[in-house]
Amino acid sequence: MKLTAAACLAGILLLAGCAGTGNPSSSSSSSPSSPPTAGGTGSLAASRAAPVYPSGQLAPIASSEARSQSVVTLAPPADMWDRIRRGFKMPDLDNDLVRDREQWYASRPDYIQRMTERSNKYIFHIVEELERRNMPTELALLPYIESAFNPQAVSSARAAGMWQFMPATGTDFDLKQNIFRDDRRDVVASTRAALDYLQKLYNMFGDWQLALAAYNWGEGSVSRAIAKNQRLGLPTTYSDLTMPAETRMYVPKLQAVKNIVANPQAFNAELPVIANHPYFQTVPLTRDLDVELAAKLADVRIEDFRALNPAAHKPVLIAAGTSEILLPWDNAAVFQRNFDAYTQGQYASWTAWVVPNTMTVADAAQRAGMSESDLRALNNVPPRMLIRAGSTLIVPRGARVKEDVAAVVADSGHLSFQPEIVTRRTTVKAGRSDSVASIARRYNLKPASVAEWNDVKPNHAFKRGISVVVYLPVRAAPAARVGSGAGPRGRPVAQVKRGSNVSKVPASASSKQVVREKRGGTPSKKKR
Repeated sequence: MKLTAAACLAGILLLAGCAGTGNPSSSSSSSPSSPPTAGGTGSLAASRAAPVYPSGQLAPIASSEARSQSVVTLAPPADMWDRIRRGFKMPDLDNDLVRDREQWYASRPDYIQRMTERSNKYIFHIVEELERRNMPTELALLPYIESAFNPQAVSSARAAGMWQFMPATGTDFDLKQNIFRDDRRDVVASTRAALDYLQKLYNMFGDWQLALAAYNWGEGSVSRAIAKNQRLGLPTTYSDLTMPAETRMYVPKLQAVKNIVANPQAFNAELPVIANHPYFQTVPLTRDLDVELAAKLADVRIEDFRALNPAAHKPVLIAAGTSEILLPWDNAAVFQRNFDAYTQGQYASWTAWVVPNTMTVADAAQRAGMSESDLRALNNVPPRMLIRAGSTLIVPRGARVKEDVAAVVADSGHLSFQPEIVTRRTTVKAGRSDSVASIARRYNLKPASVAEWNDVKPNHAFKRGISVVVYLPVRAAPAARVGSGAGPRGRPVAQVKRGSNVSKVPASASSKQVVREKRGGTPSKKKR
């Protein structure tokens, strides 16, 4: 009622104002200070709301043109393939190489099926990132060319992940690579780095085909090829540059996959349905956590967990280095609920140990409380190598260890080795005036060791011609057998200075050897 009364009052005031416009002088003659007439305030309000007339000529409103950078359809994409097709922006390449690759893919429907099904977990995230950056959605198909969408793929040139980053390039784009994780395999981190790199290459060359050639061949190589054509007065497009066969086929491969996605019926191809919604979401990781336990708490298969978290190549997730994990969309809440309710002991049964001094694998295994073969396999320790001081090993986590791995270790953990020095008992003939000290200097040994080996005092002087026992390093073997203890023909030979009077004693003639830890274990083989 109050609102209706106010509206009526406003209408009365407006009519009163309109009535006063016929004679402007009448409104101006009314004094604002004069009291209102009995029965209302209409006259006073009308005098205060006197109309204002525009001055000058009136001009018609000019016509304008509505513009839009893109046409937005009302219907959402039916699936991810439809969404990708709508974002195609790169110019098409049409040549015999493209048709050759179309035929290659079309004749392998099982291969197309496997790699497209594998992409189901990752492609929504990639397309989201491309659209956010206003980049061509054809680039979401690039992992089909690089790795068949396998985040664990490793090339013979040591490129890794579904975007196939080389170690140095990965470092340039802030992809961490240490004993705990390799971010070149990480789904989110590697996608971010790959799109950053592609944007950089496009800004450098101004052409997506040249940018892709540089992604495969290197920006320096493409720049030199362009400069060479410019000197010769030749065109500098992708098709005109001289390049390796792999790079020559690179864009035709992507174009062939693009053509199949654009029109699968034309190639008798059947693309699996990939729904247009997220497959995974990120979940914060607050404690060191075993990989198997993480999968169990999330109620997912261990294979599916590793497929979403391929960067973690150890049995434990280090919270200080892995701040979040990826889980299927519907399992994230399940994981968080089970994680908070977990009361069955430690979250992690493994931890990191920084080796205080250079030691044998056997010594490290004994101190860690595990077998030598298990330590070698878990940490990828090659045979006949010593573990250098400062290296970080994954070892069992005892019940007394309450703290998780520190951030500095998680961020910079590394593992380095040095060849194990093999020594062999050797006899040398003492010369005139030889003593423990002179023999030790000649062969770079400690005098106390020489005295101990010969059961004499450190200041002892040897008689000329007497046999002196020393333990000398075995000569380094060829690179393929470093530390094997065998010379070129399989017989260990002591390494001594030239001109010294040393008996070269084969292994079978040695009656005593330095006590060394037993070697064993088989290094794990990385699948390529």
